[in-house]
Amino acid sequence: MSAVEQYARAHVVTDSPEDADAVPVILRYDPGGDPRSVRVGLPGPNEWAFPRELLERGLIAPVSSGDVTIWPCGRVQAVIEFHTAEGAEVMQFDSKELLRFLRRTYMAGATPVAR
Repeated sequence: MSAVEQYARAHVVTDSPEDADAVPVILRYDPGGDPRSVRVGLPGPNEWAFPRELLERGLIAPVSSGDVTIWPCGRVQAVIEFHTAEGAEVMQFDSKELLRFLRRTYMAGATPVAR
C-alpha cells in the first residue's frame, strides 16, 4: 500500500473580492497510518485530518463531523469549512479534484467504505 499525495488549488471564501485568488493545497492519504482518514494541508502550518467517508459523502450532500463541514456547491464545486477557536476557514474546490483524489486513495489498496 502506498501513500497518496495530490496537489490542488482552492479558493478561500471571504467577503473581500481581493482574496479571490486560488491557493495551493495538498491532499494526503496514508493507508499505512490511518486507512479511514484523509488530510488536507492548507497554506501555512494548518493540516486537517478527517474521515475519508466524510469527504466522499460531502460531495453529494452537506455533512459535518467535529470541526469539518463539507457540502456540494453547484454541480462542479465543493466547499470544505474548517473551524478553530479563532474562527473558520472556508475553501472552495473543484469537485473533480476531490473525486480524483478519492479514486486514488481507493486504488492505493484500502478497502472502500460501504455506503
